[in-house]
Amino acid sequence: MIEKIMNEAALLVCAYDDDDKFKDYHLGGAISLNEFRSKTDGMEKDQEIIFYCA
Repeated sequence: MIEKIMNEAALLVCAYDDDDKFKDYHLGGAISLNEFRSKTDGMEKDQEIIFYCA
């Protein structure tokens, strides 16, 4: 999984809608849920997405 994220084959998304929680639970290579939402229109249909929350 880590290799996929580092190679940008998978997108790691922190599933919190709150920016403060994103800052508290941010993992390296992850994007916020708000950033993910802004990217969905241009995303490939087969893009692997990994959501996480603590």
